[in-house]
Amino acid sequence: MIYLKDGFAQWNAVKKLVTQNKLLSLDFDKLSLTLIYLVYLFTLPSCSVQKKIATTAPTGIAAIAQTAIFDKPEFKPAHIGIQVYDLQEKKIVYSYQDDKYFTPASNTKIFTCYAALKHLPDSILALEYLQDDDEYTVRFTGDPTFLHPDFKNQRAYDFLLKNATAITFVNPQWKAQPFGNGWAWNDYDGDYAPERSPMPIYGNLVQFTKKGNAIKVVPKAFKDSLTIFSDISDGKFDITRDWKTNQFEAVKSNQRVTNAYIPFTHEKEWSTLSIPLLEDTLNRILHVASSLDKERSDWKKLYSQPTDSLLSVMMHRSDNFFAEQTLLMSGYQIHGWLDDTRTIDTLLKSDLAAIPDKPRWVDGSGLSRYNMMTPRSIVWLLNQIQQTAGWNRVKAIFASGNEGTLAGLYKNYNGKIFAKTGTLSNTVALSGYLFTKSGKQLIFSVMVNAHQTSAGNIRRAIEQLITGIIEGN
Repeated sequence: MIYLKDGFAQWNAVKKLVTQNKLLSLDFDKLSLTLIYLVYLFTLPSCSVQKKIATTAPTGIAAIAQTAIFDKPEFKPAHIGIQVYDLQEKKIVYSYQDDKYFTPASNTKIFTCYAALKHLPDSILALEYLQDDDEYTVRFTGDPTFLHPDFKNQRAYDFLLKNATAITFVNPQWKAQPFGNGWAWNDYDGDYAPERSPMPIYGNLVQFTKKGNAIKVVPKAFKDSLTIFSDISDGKFDITRDWKTNQFEAVKSNQRVTNAYIPFTHEKEWSTLSIPLLEDTLNRILHVASSLDKERSDWKKLYSQPTDSLLSVMMHRSDNFFAEQTLLMSGYQIHGWLDDTRTIDTLLKSDLAAIPDKPRWVDGSGLSRYNMMTPRSIVWLLNQIQQTAGWNRVKAIFASGNEGTLAGLYKNYNGKIFAKTGTLSNTVALSGYLFTKSGKQLIFSVMVNAHQTSAGNIRRAIEQLITGIIEGN
């Protein structure tokens, strides 16, 4: 038998012997050895492939991701991006398509939160005023907590009540629109999408509460704008609003309603609605002027709530209205205008100039599908937030296990995860901070777009991934 190191050369040599009818003359032992060698020769590559597969099977976080995410059929049609970053070692420990752009949904609020932490003072600017003897000139500055039921302390309201008869209101520094860029127009009556405004009042929502066979309306100024078309004694009704006006209707429904919140529209200028609402609340006639006779630089500032109290609510319950107004207020501190477009442009050119992948960022809340961001940019931003604010502020602002929008998830991991959710139809995201059992602090971002299952299924799979990382590292 001829032994050759090259397998193909060995095969060619055998084939030549067969062609020359010389193989038939080989004795049995030599023929057997030749056949055994050929079987070994052609099974060796297969064994090598199996060995290679065995040595490249996923381990660590990759193995956890494989089981939690990639092996599940509901993720097959989806677009997925993941990055996990070790804060102490300053290195990426796992990534999958982390440089691809995704619709972030409410993960956009992480950008808004960063803007606020960088530029808002310790307390929210409620309004600015000029004082000339006993006369006051007041302009509002976008504070969403003004007469909001979540905030009992109302310093701005107390100030206005005390001085109402001597106040003239002037136009705010407003260059935004009631709806954000790319918002769905038919969400106009959803409680999650109130209009933005320079003078928010009552969260820019009307509350309807069933009281016996009647409906209580707050603010009460809208009471005469409600029409009841059917018997509501069983509590089964819906409240709807006309697209262009503040005309509300109670209509029969299959669902029982105790409280309903519907956004009101300003219809025209901010003062045509906000000032009458304030007059009704103060029980005073208020004065409005379009502008000052001349520009002044001696505006005094009146502050309302601690900034972090607003940010915590914004992030815990993913409040879109608070996020939009927070972005506007951040811009007011940067360049003196309530202008979201200019604010985003300024931030991208300054504080966010070093971000790995320049985002398409168009609103403060993430209601718009025009927003496009990458997982690695969000991880970078989360790192910047911790460096800017410090960990004590971060853990108070972000929801932990079984809190806020994480309610029902990560029940045994409170204090081990602090994160922001994001949800739109066919879109789920989760980004934040986690602590592993060995004490490592990791920053992560998981983004899933175009899934065809329920958001709950995706959230539970991401929970499996995150808790697996906590337990296994």
